[in-house]
Amino acid sequence: MSDKPNQKKQGQINIEIDEKIAEGIYSNLAIINHSVSEFVVDFVSIMPGTPKSKVKSRIILTPQHAKRLLKALGENVTRFENAHGEIKDYEQPPIPLNFGPTGQA
Repeated sequence: MSDKPNQKKQGQINIEIDEKIAEGIYSNLAIINHSVSEFVVDFVSIMPGTPKSKVKSRIILTPQHAKRLLKALGENVTRFENAHGEIKDYEQPPIPLNFGPTGQA
C-alpha cells in the first residue's frame, strides 16, 4: 500500500455541480408517488393567480434511497430548528390537482 497524500481515501466521492444546476429551482409543492421499485418526487412551483403549473423537476429514487432521504431531511430539520427555532407548519387549503392522465386503460 502507498501512503501518498493525494491518493483518494477509500469510499470518498468527488462530486461536481455545474452552474445551471447550482442555481436551483424554486418549489413550493412536492408530489410523491411510488411503486414497488421506485419513488417519484415531482417538484412544482405554484404561483397565486396562475391557473396552470408545470413540474419543474422530477427525482426518481429507489425505496432504499427514499428512506435515506427521509432520514437525512429529518436530521437536517432537527438541526435547523435547534439553531433557529421551530418551523411553523401552517394549515394550507387542499390544492385541487389536475395531474397526469385522467382516463382508464
